Amino acid sequence: MQSNQTTTFAEQINQAQHQAMQDDPAMLAFGLGISDPKGIFGTTTGLAESFGHERVFDMPTAENGMTGIGIGAALAGSRVLMTHQRLDFFLLAMDQLVNNAAKWHYMFNGQMKVPLTIRLIIGRGWGQGPTHAQNLQSWFAHIPGLKVITPSKTDAVAAQLYSAIMDDSPVIFIEHRWLHQQQCETSQIKPLTLRPEPVRVHKTGADYTIVANSYMVLESLIAARKLAELGIDAEVLETAELEPACWQPVYQSVAKTGRLLVCDSAHTSFSVAAEIISSVTERCFGQLKQAPLRLGLPDYPEPTSIALTKHFYPSADSITKKVMMSLQRELPASIQDADEHHSTRPHDVPGEWFKGPF
Repeated sequence: MQSNQTTTFAEQINQAQHQAMQDDPAMLAFGLGISDPKGIFGTTTGLAESFGHERVFDMPTAENGMTGIGIGAALAGSRVLMTHQRLDFFLLAMDQLVNNAAKWHYMFNGQMKVPLTIRLIIGRGWGQGPTHAQNLQSWFAHIPGLKVITPSKTDAVAAQLYSAIMDDSPVIFIEHRWLHQQQCETSQIKPLTLRPEPVRVHKTGADYTIVANSYMVLESLIAARKLAELGIDAEVLETAELEPACWQPVYQSVAKTGRLLVCDSAHTSFSVAAEIISSVTERCFGQLKQAPLRLGLPDYPEPTSIALTKHFYPSADSITKKVMMSLQRELPASIQDADEHHSTRPHDVPGEWFKGPF
């Protein structure tokens, strides 16, 4: 546990669940490993002990079945939080999600609610490979009736999860595994009852707009500091909610800077980045000084090999390099080769604290 002065992303997720369970005595929480001693990377520790095994319980490895149970319980009036430790395995339940949870409110003319939140955890590196590290956020965002939240910072994640749980619509809450040990001072934590901002401005700037979500927000902020040293004042925004109707701050930023780079935490083609660029081009074409750019994963699965993953994920250096090249600025030797990112430790782990995906 952290001291009273600091907290982590995982602890804040845990706190949001505790508070939601306390505030709604009918709420249920279940999933694979939810009551395991490790508590899904520490995010569900103490839930079963605090609220009993009738409300907090493990489930068999049957993703489609448990999702059907969750939807049924939500339709019957229970607020439901369901956790899957791997987004990839949840794909077995896509029929339940797309044809039931997402459609029910519409098909019954708004008379039926589905207060269901589904936590999906993604990761990267450490040999997880093609079927353990996929971020399919654009799949879910494409489905009318689903809300998609992609948190990035410890100060807001508790409010984001609490708001998702208390929403009467189905919400997909996608957590990046590398964020779980991110620390923050407790004094900076946003109140649970305060509605989270769908778009957050993490750094203001006048020269360039950088938009990101999930783990790429952290890399973008590092890049913004490097760019500042090189005389470029970048603005960094986070699209925490994948809903174009909420993206007005992005359009305002691009109207100011005239330039845009979107850093996607998933594959580049047919992506959230593509949707943001399309929306910006439609609304801000006259203010653009050059074509918007995007940076994301290549269009092939994540390799298992540590040697091959070295070139797979974009980093703060590759963001810096992309911006500098678009401005036709000379690259300093320190970022000539973005592949040297995180050279002081293995590139496929976020820090010494990381002991693997399980």
